[in-house]
Amino acid sequence: MLGSRTDLHIFDPVSVNGTRYCNEILLPYVRLFRGAMGLQFLFMDDNAPCHRTVAAEQLLESEDIERMDWLARSPDLNPIEHVWDFLGRRLAARTLPPVTIRELRLALQDEWAPMPQQLILSIGRRCETCLAVRGDHIPY
Repeated sequence: MLGSRTDLHIFDPVSVNGTRYCNEILLPYVRLFRGAMGLQFLFMDDNAPCHRTVAAEQLLESEDIERMDWLARSPDLNPIEHVWDFLGRRLAARTLPPVTIRELRLALQDEWAPMPQQLILSIGRRCETCLAVRGDHIPY
């Protein structure tokens, strides 16, 4: 967003609930971007259970953050899928792939910064492709 990206946020190995999602993602990152973008800001997440908790819904409403509708069975156009694919390929291509959680965290952080911004900026083209195939599957 805004020609940049945040630092990679890696959750501790405990399941993410609505409270953690609010405290670790919505408040420090999403609220900040909403402030920078103003009324043109439209927030995209998916239907993960922690995204749909009462706490998350109330926080977004209290911050006047509009959420994009995201149907449960819609084609997956979320750019984050392309990010995970990119990071997975980069990790697999390493001479010495990470074997511990600590090594994995460090490797992900190393690969995060040089990731091409085009992975995110291609959303317009992917939406056009999805429309052209009338909502059918489109490749990454």
